[in-house]
Amino acid sequence: MTGRMDETHDPALTSWVESANGHPQFPIQNLPFGIFSIGDGERRAGVAIGDLILDLAVIAGHLPASAADAVSASTLNALFALPAADRRALRRSLSSILSDAGWRDRITPALHAADDCTLLLPATIGDYTDFYVGIHHAENVGRLFRPDNPLLPNYKWVPIGYHGRASSVRPSGEPVRRPLGQRKAPDADNPVFGPTQRLDYELELGVWVGQGNPLGQPIAIGEAADHIVGLGLLNDWSARDLQAWEYQPLGPFLAKNFHTTISPWVVTVEALAPFRIAQPERPDGDPDPLPYLNDPADRSEGAFAIEMEVLLSSERMRAEGLPPIRLSRGPASNMYWTVAQIVAHHASNGCNLRPGDLLGTGTISGAEAGERGSLLELSEGGKSPIALPSGEERRFLEDGDELTIAATASREGAVPIGFGPCTARILPALS
Repeated sequence: MTGRMDETHDPALTSWVESANGHPQFPIQNLPFGIFSIGDGERRAGVAIGDLILDLAVIAGHLPASAADAVSASTLNALFALPAADRRALRRSLSSILSDAGWRDRITPALHAADDCTLLLPATIGDYTDFYVGIHHAENVGRLFRPDNPLLPNYKWVPIGYHGRASSVRPSGEPVRRPLGQRKAPDADNPVFGPTQRLDYELELGVWVGQGNPLGQPIAIGEAADHIVGLGLLNDWSARDLQAWEYQPLGPFLAKNFHTTISPWVVTVEALAPFRIAQPERPDGDPDPLPYLNDPADRSEGAFAIEMEVLLSSERMRAEGLPPIRLSRGPASNMYWTVAQIVAHHASNGCNLRPGDLLGTGTISGAEAGERGSLLELSEGGKSPIALPSGEERRFLEDGDELTIAATASREGAVPIGFGPCTARILPALS
């Protein structure tokens, strides 16, 4: 497991970068990695520290030799491929540099105001897989279609997932174009083609794969956590009316592949070490995971103390100066399967994962109404509209709406850390 603590997690640790001290997202205890550009547009690896971004290529000579080439690259794939010990050494070096004022004069020229930078995709994503591990979401959606039997028989035995489209994954801030597709009303004889009328979001965690595995060689559950380099926020936009028509019999296709928004910062598993918690106990009567997914260490620390929330602002709200409305808020621990279990399952048939592959957890909802992770659930399939402070209503997303996913990892005795924004605005469909 990579959940070990060291001096980089010390709650008393401060930085000579003044904005980092008490920063709600990026104190020195976080140090997330990302790719940014500024001025000339060159892609550069960076670390968020307070309101600034540290250009890693500029200071590569001061960092461990094992990471120097990786931090000088234009994507984080090589950094993700480093052994966990090398990543920990890099983190400790960065923490030491940014906490020791003796480095200030040498490092200050490599710091840029985050507001002056453009944040990009952190890695070249070879493959993207979306899972369905939020059990409350699965139950809520199942009740809409199968009130007497919301969960299918396999749900509590196997982590359900499907292969998504890596080419349409985009960083926070890039707008979403309303997709076109086939939809069929329940009382219609034939489908029609046009813009989706039921555009929805999905509140998810993104799981970044670090070191991969050779084709044909599974990843053991006890080793799966060492293949995860970090987490981010993920919104797998969904066209529910297209989905309802096309998913029979093979599952999501055009309803899901048009856009997936991710937060641009990768919060490393090393930074998340203080926030590991036990996986929630399964209800009485539920089956134990099969042996290839069953690990005592993962049960004891395979979940994370992360609080997630979803905020919405309409075009009218912004014009009237109204703040975004919170749609939902809840813990990321509302997952039936851990991130290690989905990695182990993904590779259990010999599928080869590679550095920079992205896994989505699937929609994370809670048991309470205020914890639901999609409008499909919040509006009960469109039957119960949500009132906005502007006097508008929403069953699903409208053009001009802006949606933001945010999250904070917090636990008593640790400095809270954040993930940065996962935001996009809806643009009208192209005719």
